[in-house]
Amino acid sequence: MSLPNFFIIGAAKSGTSSLYMYLKQHPEIYMSPVKEPHFFSFDAQSKLTKGPGDPIPNAITDFEQYRSLFDGVCDEKAIGEASTSYLYRPEAAHRIHDVLPGAKLIAILRNPAERAFSAYMHVVRDGRETAGSFSEALKLEDARKKDNWDPIWHFTSVGRYYEQLARYYQRFSRDQIKIFLYQELLNRQQALLEESFRFLGVNPNFTPDSSVKFNISGEQKSQVLYKLFKSIFNHPNPVRWISRYIIPERWRWKVTNWVRERNLKDNQIPPEKKSELITFYRPEILRLEQLIEKDLSHWLEE
Repeated sequence: MSLPNFFIIGAAKSGTSSLYMYLKQHPEIYMSPVKEPHFFSFDAQSKLTKGPGDPIPNAITDFEQYRSLFDGVCDEKAIGEASTSYLYRPEAAHRIHDVLPGAKLIAILRNPAERAFSAYMHVVRDGRETAGSFSEALKLEDARKKDNWDPIWHFTSVGRYYEQLARYYQRFSRDQIKIFLYQELLNRQQALLEESFRFLGVNPNFTPDSSVKFNISGEQKSQVLYKLFKSIFNHPNPVRWISRYIIPERWRWKVTNWVRERNLKDNQIPPEKKSELITFYRPEILRLEQLIEKDLSHWLEE
């Protein structure tokens, strides 16, 4: 029976989808075919989140179903999955440690102000956000949390990384935890991947196709095109079925992401709201610097 020996634990909207896809290409790494199974974060009751279009009710909570995600493991050295709720949900750290205390953990952290806006644009992109602006959505956050909406709606709370990571450092040794910054994924991608491979104990000289960025947030230029793309790419249909047999997977990635990106506007966080959020996060960022031993001063620049 195979189970993961490493996890990408978060943070949401910080490049975890891209890292998952890049690691998946390595011949010595097996990644769960389902990204975000959320097994260690939710149970049958807590997964019943109530936000519009929430995917969390599909979280896997049955152990045998979770274990079956790794039936395809052959002789891969590193076996992993990626669920961004693991960083945020308080239950996850001790549940992972109880079952897999030797597991390695990878986290990518993004400037929390920019991460919050990206999460907001994610639900705007998917046509799920009912608030008329980012500011209005932030005011609704506490009520949405109380009503048990998916963590994607917890725009500011998810960015409070210090307490979230402290739970892992209390249970796992430092050499089991690898922290990257989102800017590293953007600016020194190959070095980050080599470091990840070394951390996981696989050949660090493998070069995956990392030309595509996955799960990008943004406002749809055309809702009509978005719904058409979604019906083609996300739901069973003859085009999708045939493409799986005649087009290699990495070319399907390139085509689908190219099409989706063309229909997204490049929205930026309003400067006044970024300034406000940086002030809010400042004490948290200063504590986090000490915990992860990385310079985060650029996160405090407005």
